[in-house]
Amino acid sequence: MRSRHRDPTVPSWVFVAPALVVYAVVVLYPSIAGVVYAFTDWSGIGGFSFVGLDNFRTLLGDDRALGSVGNTLLLTVAIVVVQNAVGLLLALGVNANIRTRSLLRVIFFAPAVVSPVMVAVLWKYVYNPDDGAGLNGVLGAVGLGGLRQDWLGNPSLALWSVAAMVVWQYAGYSMVVFLAGLQGVPAELHEAARIDGAGTWQRFRYVTWPLLAPALTINLMLSTIGGLKLFDQVYAATNGGPGTASETLSTVLYKEAFVYGKFGYSTAIALVLALFVAAVSLVQLRYLRARETTA
Repeated sequence: MRSRHRDPTVPSWVFVAPALVVYAVVVLYPSIAGVVYAFTDWSGIGGFSFVGLDNFRTLLGDDRALGSVGNTLLLTVAIVVVQNAVGLLLALGVNANIRTRSLLRVIFFAPAVVSPVMVAVLWKYVYNPDDGAGLNGVLGAVGLGGLRQDWLGNPSLALWSVAAMVVWQYAGYSMVVFLAGLQGVPAELHEAARIDGAGTWQRFRYVTWPLLAPALTINLMLSTIGGLKLFDQVYAATNGGPGTASETLSTVLYKEAFVYGKFGYSTAIALVLALFVAAVSLVQLRYLRARETTA
C-alpha cells in the first residue's frame, strides 16, 4: 500500500508556487503597472512618457474630480448610516420568534445577490418621472401627488436617490451579519437581565449592543469600502448626472480612461482612490477593534 505521507524531500514552496504565480499575474502585475502608469501620459494605446507628478497636479486643479470627492463622501455616509440602521432593525425583527422569520430572511437578503446593474435598471423604472408610473404613480394613487419628483433628473435628489437604491440592495446583507451576531448572544444574559428588572430597551442597550461589536465592525467596514468605490449603480442609473450632481470618483476615473482616453490620468485617480480607501479602512478598523475590547 502506497504511503500517503508527503515526501520530505519535496520543498513546501512547490505546493504554493502555482497559486503564487496566478496571484502575481492577476493581482500584483496589474497593481504595479497601474502605479507606474499613474506617472505617465499613457493614452491606452502605444507608448508613453513619464510625466512625474503632473497627473496628480492636474487632479488637484480638476474641479469635476474634486466635486466628485464630495459626492462620494456624502454618498458613503448616507449608505453607511442608513444601511446599517435598517439592517439592524431587520435583524432584530427576523430574530424574533415569529413563524415566517425564515421566509422573511430570504426575502430581505435576496436583493444582495442581484447584479447591481440590474438593480439600477429596475430602480430607473421605480424612479420614472412619468406621473402614472413607478414611485410617482404610487404617490399619486395614495393622494400624495404633491410629493412626486423627477428623482434621477433633479440635481438635488439624484445622489440621494442612488443612495436609497444601494441601501435597498444591501440592507439585507447587513441584516445577515447582525443576525449572526444576535444569535451569538447567550440567552442566559437576557434572562438574568430580565430577572433584574431590565426592560426591552435596557436589555438591548447593555446586553445585546455591546456583544454586537464584532458584527458592527464587519458591517461598517464593508459598507464604507463599498460606498467609497461605488460605481455600477451610479453609472447605470444616472451616468453621474444630471450634470455632475451624482458624479463619484469612480465614475470620473472611468470616463477619463474610456471616454477621454486619458489612461495615465485615470490611473492616477485610481491610485489616489485606493490609498484613500486603504487609509480610511485602517483608521476605522483600528477604532472599531479598540471599541470591541472596551464594549
